[in-house]
Amino acid sequence: MINRSVILLVFVLLVLGCGNPSRAQQDVSRDTEHMGAVTQPNSVVVRKQYPYGFVSVSDVIPDVELNIRYYSTDNFVGRRIPGYEAPVALLPKPVADSLRAVANELRFMGYRLKIYDAYRPQKAVDEFMRWVNDPADTLMRRRYYPRVQKSRMVGKYIARRSAHTRGAAVDLTLVDIETGEELDMGGSFDWFGEESRPSYCGDPDKMIYRPRKGGISEQQFKHRMMLRQAMTAHGFRPITSEWWHFSLKKEPYPRTYFNFDIR
Repeated sequence: MINRSVILLVFVLLVLGCGNPSRAQQDVSRDTEHMGAVTQPNSVVVRKQYPYGFVSVSDVIPDVELNIRYYSTDNFVGRRIPGYEAPVALLPKPVADSLRAVANELRFMGYRLKIYDAYRPQKAVDEFMRWVNDPADTLMRRRYYPRVQKSRMVGKYIARRSAHTRGAAVDLTLVDIETGEELDMGGSFDWFGEESRPSYCGDPDKMIYRPRKGGISEQQFKHRMMLRQAMTAHGFRPITSEWWHFSLKKEPYPRTYFNFDIR
């Protein structure tokens, strides 16, 4: 005859086994439940594909800062510009690679790049032409062009064709990595006036500062020249009217004006 004590012991063990799972079992269940949300160490990052071999600059230069002005209302028109459907900087891969070389050099000096504009659809350029030919549309005059008449902008500040539309140009400045602040360039992006010229208060080719009453300081001039020197050292060409604008000399699409949206 089976001892009653043995029967009682077996009964107790069966009850415990059918009860709540152990803490370890609960932990395993929770881990299994959320396993789909865990990023696997060897997972592949899928990057968005863009037409004609264009890439997102953020994919090529991870620490780049973006302030895409024509996606916002903070620009000389005062509203989002057609074709800018996302605050993204796009460039053809060769242009982005050259810009990465610039970023790598400046990073060792304690600076990173901040981009205002890169590829620009032709429809955006067409909107600028529409705007410049509308004398009543002066919403942002005080902020961007207080001393320049719109009738005198074409060919000087506004162009029917742009290197941006070919994917060759970029508008940018420098940010101090330690402070997170933009360097003081003595003037803002898209300011229509002589103060934006690289030659304002100096000789940009010789990088010599020439003081001028009411002009920019020597430090501000040096900041402009530091950006200019880094860009030209890696194949970019400056222009005479804007300290922030550079285009790659060896353009991948020198005769093509693109019109796809930035998304």
